[in-house]
Amino acid sequence: MQSRTQHDPEIADTELGILRDVFRMLPNGVTVQDEQGRFLLVNDAAARQLGITVDEPAAPHSTDLAHRRETGLELLRAGRPAVVEEPVTNAAGKQVLLTTHRPVRIANRNLLLSSSVDISEQKAHEKQLFRSAYYDELTDLPSRRVIEHHANSLLQRTETHARFALAFLDIDNFKHINDYYGHATGDALLVEFAKRVGLALRASDMLSRISGDEFVLLLDPIQNEHEVAEYIDFTLQRLKAPFFIDGSEIFASTSIGVSLYPDHGHSFDLLCQNADIAMYCVKNDGKGAAAFFDAGMEREALARMKVEQSLRLSILEKRFCCAFQAKVDIRTQDIKGIEALVRLRDDEGVIQAPGTFINLAVELGLIDELTHLVLAEIVKSIDLINETFGAETSISINVAAKQAGNPEFMRSFAQALEATGYPQRFMIEVTEDAFVAKTHFQDEILPIFRKLGVGISIDDFGIGYSSLSALADITADEIKIDRSFITDIHKRPRSQGILRAIESLSEALGMTVIAEGIESFEELAYLQAATKIRYAQGYYFSRPIFLEELGLSAQSLSPLIGAHARRFESARDLRRSQRPVRRSAQALFEALNRRRRGQLCGGWRGPGWHRSPRGSGCLRTCRHCGGILADSTWRCFAPGKFPRTGPSKSPGMSNGGSSGISNHGARDRAHRAEHHRA
Repeated sequence: MQSRTQHDPEIADTELGILRDVFRMLPNGVTVQDEQGRFLLVNDAAARQLGITVDEPAAPHSTDLAHRRETGLELLRAGRPAVVEEPVTNAAGKQVLLTTHRPVRIANRNLLLSSSVDISEQKAHEKQLFRSAYYDELTDLPSRRVIEHHANSLLQRTETHARFALAFLDIDNFKHINDYYGHATGDALLVEFAKRVGLALRASDMLSRISGDEFVLLLDPIQNEHEVAEYIDFTLQRLKAPFFIDGSEIFASTSIGVSLYPDHGHSFDLLCQNADIAMYCVKNDGKGAAAFFDAGMEREALARMKVEQSLRLSILEKRFCCAFQAKVDIRTQDIKGIEALVRLRDDEGVIQAPGTFINLAVELGLIDELTHLVLAEIVKSIDLINETFGAETSISINVAAKQAGNPEFMRSFAQALEATGYPQRFMIEVTEDAFVAKTHFQDEILPIFRKLGVGISIDDFGIGYSSLSALADITADEIKIDRSFITDIHKRPRSQGILRAIESLSEALGMTVIAEGIESFEELAYLQAATKIRYAQGYYFSRPIFLEELGLSAQSLSPLIGAHARRFESARDLRRSQRPVRRSAQALFEALNRRRRGQLCGGWRGPGWHRSPRGSGCLRTCRHCGGILADSTWRCFAPGKFPRTGPSKSPGMSNGGSSGISNHGARDRAHRAEHHRA
């Protein structure tokens, strides 16, 4: 075949033409250079890539072509192959070529054979992946990984006096902004916030978004703390100006915590941790300010962590219990309903009021599990609740505004209520914030509970972000007026006017009004005489009652009672608890508030036991027998244990009751020793 081709010129010309056409039509750009850098051969793809013509490839017409020529000469002189990326600009725009260069020797000539493929799309995809991994998609700021790498490079510098600052910035109440204005507005706020903070940054500084509304600012270099304080104060003042987004004027304050290298740490993680601690100290002190880290903040953070761990352990061990406070008809003294209030029993058996743990439970995301525990406690004790308060009495359960805006939790809670078999007995108490915020509560969640027959109550009405337009769309069954309007209502004309307005509004919307926080006869008398309000709730009628107290009898006052600390200022035997307690509020509460009569156990409060403030309900139990300690003397009255030891009366005992408190310390100590052995 070869000989035939050599002796047949026509065949040779034909095959040469085919080879030439194949060379020109190759999808990859192919060039051949000689030792002088001249392009001897260029196919069509290479011509398009390099911006030259196939017929006149010799002279370079662009910077890109000149760079290719210089690269080729260098490789020819070295006699080595290479694979390089070449950025070029041509008629198609900017491209990136992946070029393989290979020196060859043909016909006693040293030539460079080059083949280029367009990888522009691949590089663009890589760039997109890189930015996704290292830059925030919304604000286009560096991610935590980028600023961490930069900070670590600064930490490795050899300069002994090099200093920099790390600041944590957090937008205050950003969730409320998201809920009220919507997530699109919230995202736009984050973008504008990043632009405003980055206005005065130097080239050596870096701003990073590390999570939802949290930013990290690295200032390098710095001279001293005063310089940083001035810049942070300037930034805070700039951020106080309103943000104008989609026609809305939004005010958003910012809390900032600052740590300095090397004063507050020698690693990026420690500096971040300390700046974060300082920022949360600012939030706890009122927000909208800045603070530098100090050692005292670290101690506070450790103490808070201890409380958090204790709370998590309490939920795990189910050390929460329920107390019930009645909603009373102030015209007939009947009980309309009861409110279930969660309480925490600590390691010493002391009952903690909700103010010590509820907000923390919400913050830590533990409130959902806690709410389910309350419901489980109610279901477990429903027979006792029915016997005491009546089978038709409604049972109210508090739901935090954060929970109310969470469709996933509310659906699961609705299923749990339905599973009880009597969902119509329950009423959900939520604050007005849940209705006003632009969440799924009104549109998606309310219909679910309505279908089950569950009632809806607006709790603490009047102290939140009230909106009459939003209230007009609410189909709640009950409005509970916050106690701040009820306290000393008979002395406060302005509060009386507000109360009348709320009463009229509720009547127009068909909602039942309940006055919270009745603590005095004067407050009750005013409501009865000057308003049409029928229902009230408060310590005037009763402190919250624990389940254990509902079943007390003269024969059942045992260590079991003492194991569950009680919340009453005065408590004594319920003589009639062998038969069902009457459903009248007056009869029930008179029985519960009678002071217990019994004999002295002799147990005193131990070291570290302190009288709790009025209204906190943190009563103590006896170390020896588990009985309830008397309010005035803090001695234990456990009936039937010991003979009376003296005729003296204890302060606070009812008339005719023997206190059983001996003035002889030796006899008391003997009784304690005997009781301890028993």
